[in-house]
Amino acid sequence: MNQKRNVLFLCVANSARSQMSEGLARFYHGEQLNVMSAGSEPSQLNPLAVTAMAELGIDISHHHSKSVDTVEPDLVDTVVTLCAEEVCPVFPGRVERLHWPIPDPARPASDEAQALQQFREARDWIKDKLAEQFSS
Repeated sequence: MNQKRNVLFLCVANSARSQMSEGLARFYHGEQLNVMSAGSEPSQLNPLAVTAMAELGIDISHHHSKSVDTVEPDLVDTVVTLCAEEVCPVFPGRVERLHWPIPDPARPASDEAQALQQFREARDWIKDKLAEQFSS
């Protein structure tokens, strides 16, 4: 029997990209992955991340931002950093490291529709990368 791979999605605030990654990975790849997310400066779950994920039938409303300092390095096999314009947190240990530079969907937008569209684009990009990286 194959053992599940432990994957940590990591960004700065653990409010959008890493939270969506955690939800998507658990939903689509949960049989082969143990999934977690964290940030170097955790804040609060972005409501637009919740909305964008709900459009796919994935509920992340119960998620909360977590500090990377609370993650035990020995329990992680793969770290996926998701930062693009900011400095990504560093995770110690001997792990596989992947970097998916995704622009922050919480960046300023002209209106709420554009803001939600930015989250949809990030979500869809993450979903495609997960399928590419973790599908058997």
